[in-house]
Amino acid sequence: MASSNGGEDFESSLLSFEKLDRASPDLWPEQLPGVSEFAASFKNPITNSPPKWMAELETEDIEMLKELGSLTTANLMEKVKGLQNLAYQLGLEESREMTRGKFLNILERPKK
Repeated sequence: MASSNGGEDFESSLLSFEKLDRASPDLWPEQLPGVSEFAASFKNPITNSPPKWMAELETEDIEMLKELGSLTTANLMEKVKGLQNLAYQLGLEESREMTRGKFLNILERPKK
């Protein structure tokens, strides 16, 4: 069995007295770019101006955000699946139109 003095020496050898400056951006970079700026926008709720990202939104966009925000998880997933199906259908339609254009030679470049 090891002596208690030997155990204390081992534990003390594991201690680190290094001081880390957590304020340094080089040592502790932002893991997700933009998160600090986003979080800072919530620190001062007194300002009445909307966040930068909302400045370019129209009323219709804001209504859509409110509608999507009020959906349950299942309803939101259903909405996403609907959008995926729509994107797939548009892709099929585009493919048909490109094939049609190829057969009609409307996509050919004029010869010089």
